[in-house]
Amino acid sequence: MAEQQKNVHPNAELHIDEDRCRAELWDIVEGQRTFIGFIGYSEEIIAGEPVVRLMHTIVNERFGRRGYARALVTLLLDRLAEQGQRFTSECTYIDRYLARYPEYRKHQALLA
Repeated sequence: MAEQQKNVHPNAELHIDEDRCRAELWDIVEGQRTFIGFIGYSEEIIAGEPVVRLMHTIVNERFGRRGYARALVTLLLDRLAEQGQRFTSECTYIDRYLARYPEYRKHQALLA
């Protein structure tokens, strides 16, 4: 069986709202730029290292079961990796995602 594509919404955009500490996903839906969902985060120092703690993934139920949560996590983890930032997760969705796509685990901060 072929591996499922990580981001089935190639035109979706990731926007970091630093004031609200969330990574937002936006896409064009029915011709309108539409807010899809977000991942809440906090920036912390753990064992002397800056770490992004990913707390929860929320997708508007209107867009549920359509691959948007997976697209959101993929875009955010790709961005963190590109920026050399480490992360940790307390989100069950992200934990399941990491079991499916373990290549991102190398960017996880090791917690004591």
